[in-house]
Amino acid sequence: MHNLFSRRIVLGTALTMAGLLTAVTAYAAGLSGGYTANGRNPDGSAYKGTVQIVETDGTVAMTWVVAGSTYTGLGKVAGRVLEVDWNSNAPVVYVINSDGTLYGTWAKGTALELLTPK
Repeated sequence: MHNLFSRRIVLGTALTMAGLLTAVTAYAAGLSGGYTANGRNPDGSAYKGTVQIVETDGTVAMTWVVAGSTYTGLGKVAGRVLEVDWNSNAPVVYVINSDGTLYGTWAKGTALELLTPK
């Protein structure tokens, strides 16, 4: 009985890990496209804009258009985390969610941003 229980735990863990790896791969492969951006600046003021993501050979290129200004950055995906250098003193760090949204922080965690696929 103990052996059967142990096998079920091992099998369950393996299936869970396989599912997570498949999901993470799907997130990374599906980032390219247009997004709406809703966020809060470090001073607490709200902003809205658009973001275009292009993923090529493991590099993620992002272009934000917010309040008539354009910002660009390059990043890499590690698991469910996307870290983007956008020529600021701190990167934007996003968590890639299963619904396709990206939830991020910037300005050393004092600002927030939600990207929703169009």
